[in-house]
Amino acid sequence: MKSYKICALGVVMAAALSSCHIYQKYELPAEDSAIAADFRKALEAPADSASLPYLGWEEIFKDPKLQSLIRLALANNTNLENAKLNVDIAHAQLKGAKLSYFPSLAFTPNGGTASYGGSHMNWSYTLPLAAQWEIDAFAKILNRKRGAQMSYEMSQAYEQATRSQIICGVANTYYSLVMLNQQLDLTKRTSEIWKEQVETMELLKNAGRTNEAAVVQSRANLYNIMSSIPTLETSIHQLNNTMSLLLNTYPQTWDITSDLDFDIPKELTAGVPVSYLAVRPDVKAAERSLAAAYYSTNSARAAFYPSIVVSAQGGFTNLLGSMIRNPGEWFIQLAGQLTAPIFSRGQNIATLEAAKAQQAQALNNFEYAVLSASADVSDALVSYNKNVERRDYLEKQVDQLEKSVEYTNELFMYNPGTTYLEVLTARSGLLNAQLALIANWHEKVASLISLYQSVGGGR
Repeated sequence: MKSYKICALGVVMAAALSSCHIYQKYELPAEDSAIAADFRKALEAPADSASLPYLGWEEIFKDPKLQSLIRLALANNTNLENAKLNVDIAHAQLKGAKLSYFPSLAFTPNGGTASYGGSHMNWSYTLPLAAQWEIDAFAKILNRKRGAQMSYEMSQAYEQATRSQIICGVANTYYSLVMLNQQLDLTKRTSEIWKEQVETMELLKNAGRTNEAAVVQSRANLYNIMSSIPTLETSIHQLNNTMSLLLNTYPQTWDITSDLDFDIPKELTAGVPVSYLAVRPDVKAAERSLAAAYYSTNSARAAFYPSIVVSAQGGFTNLLGSMIRNPGEWFIQLAGQLTAPIFSRGQNIATLEAAKAQQAQALNNFEYAVLSASADVSDALVSYNKNVERRDYLEKQVDQLEKSVEYTNELFMYNPGTTYLEVLTARSGLLNAQLALIANWHEKVASLISLYQSVGGGR
């Protein structure tokens, strides 16, 4: 009868513990969040190794000069080094949590002597080896270990996010330098044409074909173009310094390409499914943070249950009871301790309420991370597609303006009714359109880099 009652009590305790989830593993709360449900399906979908998130950065950025700079940044950047150190810290904490399952051992030798009323001094000593082991009957150590595992995986995700930011940051800076160098080269070539135009205007004025106003207008337009060169050179200098910071080195001028050929295969930019977001590092970190919060809540629940500690002590001593005996003898002691919270229940309730609130916050942060990632991908795709569309119009505009400049020059030279203002307008329009075409190329490249980063690229 007694054994029956004990078994019944064990069943009741097991059911109670099961109902409060302290042993259960974390799962995405799909029943509470539609976003979490979609994300769970994305995690269950088979990974496509040929898809954009799984392509290494060398497969995306094929320019040898850019690859060299990215390698330097990955080797030298302090932000990435700190992210790696955070992974090491989390891994050490995880090892510590796992070792909590094992008994703790301590060797604490001690000795002493005393004399009372001139009595003979007798030395006593004890050479004990003490062991203490907490039995994880209520999953306190288990939840701490699982929480540490989630923190470790979260730090790995943050490292990948930092790595991706550095790779794409170097690529963005590199192609910004390419754009500015192209604009600077175009502006210098245009200024040479305008110098020739000023000389032509002066010759025409001397020949009585035009007036001083046309000469002044051409010279003013030349100065306007020349004034933009220092601005471009300043921007190039600043971007070179930005690149130096990314590479964690002293400011210098970096060697870059003059090739404007950069694209991602169309099949990789046709659309981005939700499964791509499952490997995005900041989303993954937010999901691991939610898991860590879940285990923190479990730990707060487990605090309501007793702690069971078994201790043992053994060794060699000459102090037996109140008597000192030489030589000494071996001894062993065993003890068990059960500590149940009674007066700390109110504090435990407050801790559990706080843990539940933090878990709800973590869920909100996770949902926002998924939505934010989706918005980033959507923005990058739309930006890329619209810049491709805009480029077609800009190319047609440049073609028409080149013809306009040619026709206007001929009219000005051979038709007395044509004013220099028409030549000025045509040439200014052509330069602005050419600069816009280069800027459009950069915007398209930037959107591709942003798309690659938004799906967690850079592995």
